[in-house]
This record gives sequence, structure tokens and C-alpha cells, in this order.
Amino acid sequence: MKKVLILEDEISIRSFVVINLRRAGYDAVEAGTGAEALERLKEDPNIGVAILDIMLPDIDGFEVCRNIRATNKTIGIIMLTARTQEMDKVTGLMTGADDYVTKPFSPAELTARIDALYRRVDGDTRPDSQVINQGPFVLNLRNRTLEKNEHRIKLTQVEFAIIKLFMQNPGRALSREDILTAVWGRDYDGELKIVDVNIRRLRIKIEDDTTKPTYITTVWGFGYKWGL
Repeated sequence: MKKVLILEDEISIRSFVVINLRRAGYDAVEAGTGAEALERLKEDPNIGVAILDIMLPDIDGFEVCRNIRATNKTIGIIMLTARTQEMDKVTGLMTGADDYVTKPFSPAELTARIDALYRRVDGDTRPDSQVINQGPFVLNLRNRTLEKNEHRIKLTQVEFAIIKLFMQNPGRALSREDILTAVWGRDYDGELKIVDVNIRRLRIKIEDDTTKPTYITTVWGFGYKWGL
């Protein structure tokens, strides 16, 4: 059974999420503090997705996210954000989260986001996966790795999916909607800004100069293009 960690200090909300996760066929692992969540993840490497609240009694969800990403690039991370706190969404994504869900949320919405992340975490297990070589980059679709000038670049599952999309479509201008659909799925009902924030994260990792990006360039008023 696929495992999901839910970090939420409010017992009523956590119980609500746990009940619905189990109804959807997931094994829910509970944590009420950031320290407890990190300990649960150490104890159980089979947890594939973590849902993190931001406001916690010890360390905040952003710090928990940073700690997770320092050692685990493949786990899916969803931040729970307040509707009025726009900066929380951007901050969560920049610290390594893959997605966010705004409170209050429906069980169906949260489950759909988890399903989408688990599809990416599971990855492509086909034996005929390929290697794409473009300029200084080598993308291994089987091992799900990216190297630049023979140096490994650590990517989250979402970042890998975006770079894969770009490298499979070199020179093609991709709209934000194109990227959102390809990476997050047609049923994703989140905001387009999630694309922009993930592109910003990717540029930090792969560009020689983020102020003058040469690999992922902006197509003003439309989206982005991969070009070498």
C-alpha cells in the first residue's frame, strides 16, 4: 500500500485527512510536529508523499521541507497553505515543495494532488528508457538523473518532469498551460504560478547566470523555450 505522511498539529484536520487518505487506499502516517515528521521519514523510507502544514509548534513546515530535500529528492511534497498567504505558496515551492493545497480544501482535491505526485514518484519503469544528450546536459530517463558537464544535478520529481519535457522539445516554445498539463496533468486545477516558480528553481540549478538564462529562456507573454 502506498504511504503518505501527514504533518498537521491540529488533530481535527489531521484526522479528517487521515480518514480520507485511507478511504482512497493510502496508508497514512501521522505526525503532529516537525521533529516527529522527520523521525517518521527516517523510520519508513517507503513514504512516497509528504503533506506538510506550515504553522507548527516547533519548526515550521518550510524548514521541514528543507530538511527533507537535503536528503531526499524523490519524495513528493505538498504544502498546506492559507488562502490569504500568497507568499507562503511561493516560499513553499522555492524550499523544495512540488505542490500546494489551499485551506480549506476538499478530500477529492487533496487525493487528486497525491495521485498525481505518486505517478511521478513511481516514474518510468520501462526497460527501453533512453538517454538524451544535448549540449553539456545528459538526461537519463531510466535512472531519472541529469548531468551537466559530467556533474550530477539533484532534481525533484517535478523538476525532472519539466526538464524532460524541455529536452524532448528543443527549440519549441511551450506555453505555461502546456507545461502545466504535461507535468501536473489535465485535471490539475491549481494556479499557473506553480510553473514559474519551478522554472525559477530549475534555472538556479542549471544556468551559468540566472540573470541571463541561456538554456531555459522566456518567451514573453507566452511561456518558455529550451534552447542551446
